[in-house]
Amino acid sequence: MTKKLGVFLFCIMLTVGCLGINTAMAQDEEPVICGVHPFTGRFAFAGIHGADAMEDAVAMANEAGGINGKKIKYFWADGEYKNDVGIAAFKRLYAQHKPQAMWGQSTGMTEALGPEIKDRYKVLYSAYTFAEIAADPAKNPYLFLAGPTYVEQFGILLKYIAKQKPGANIAFFYSDTEFGREPIPAGREICKKLGLNLVAEEVAKVGGVDISTQVLDMKKNKVDYCIFQGFVTTPITAVMKQAKDYGLKCQFMGTFWSTEKHLLDQLGPMADEYVGVTAYSYYYQDENPMIKKIRAWTEKHHPKTAAYRSQAYMQVFMGTQLIIESYRIAAKSGAIDGTHLAKALQSIKGFDVGGLMPPVTMKNNSIPVGRIVRGNSKTMQFDPISDWMTLD
Repeated sequence: MTKKLGVFLFCIMLTVGCLGINTAMAQDEEPVICGVHPFTGRFAFAGIHGADAMEDAVAMANEAGGINGKKIKYFWADGEYKNDVGIAAFKRLYAQHKPQAMWGQSTGMTEALGPEIKDRYKVLYSAYTFAEIAADPAKNPYLFLAGPTYVEQFGILLKYIAKQKPGANIAFFYSDTEFGREPIPAGREICKKLGLNLVAEEVAKVGGVDISTQVLDMKKNKVDYCIFQGFVTTPITAVMKQAKDYGLKCQFMGTFWSTEKHLLDQLGPMADEYVGVTAYSYYYQDENPMIKKIRAWTEKHHPKTAAYRSQAYMQVFMGTQLIIESYRIAAKSGAIDGTHLAKALQSIKGFDVGGLMPPVTMKNNSIPVGRIVRGNSKTMQFDPISDWMTLD
């Protein structure tokens, strides 16, 4: 054997050995997911259901064999829907458990942690949000959304309006919060593109009760469609009741967080007058295999909440499904760290989620798909009035 040949064979053996070590390390590494949920505070209705969703999705995956035979570990903390508490909980969970993927409690927390996740923590991350910051893989490669951004939700609603009434007069009615303001600039541009007239922008505080000025302004501007953003229930019910009292004939609409059963319960007989956009099938749409599976699991493991699971549950369940699928894809490459998870997530195409959504293809780390639904005052459910709509 010549000296050069010997060196060449040694290099090959060294490379193979390193690959073997890397594979062994990947196989030995335990998948860990951590979540910061708002169990308390005004968003607790989402956190309680969302925490169950993450626990359920992980338990289902572990029952099916986990990742490379390794059980997924899941740890959580209460963020109280306060940025400082949530960020402290995120950092504590990371220090204690070194997860490869994490879930956060809000838009504000996501915006605050975004730079650190990119430069320091490098974990695959999503949250109870649909903010644009998490749908820009060039700037934030580790952040993702388990549905359409707020801007994409506006786009779906406005696209629907443009077909129903070309040139309609539009009002945006939003809360004076990050959550409320987030899609408004882009919404203005979408209106221009679709030939719709944005004639009013009304702003109110979350929980505000004095909204007569805003309703009168919409009447003056002859608003045909009003889109709510940044609210869950209040002041939507009050706005709709006052609009009726003042003779404003307007179709009221909302984005994801205000297209939920508890709003219909408050609207009562007015439920038929409300339309919204949602990203997922509802708990009562059990003709879909995944909804049927969730219902059976809930009846077995959470019988006290088996009557209904909110859309917050569906959002976190969907997000956890995407995290788990990213683990499965990344494991094939030999590493399940955050960087490999992020690359795996971006490669997801045609992922069958059993009718929870249409088959999922990630686009710019979000899923630009939604469906228009209308409230039903007899059943207190939302009925689809459009097919699933995908934005280009």
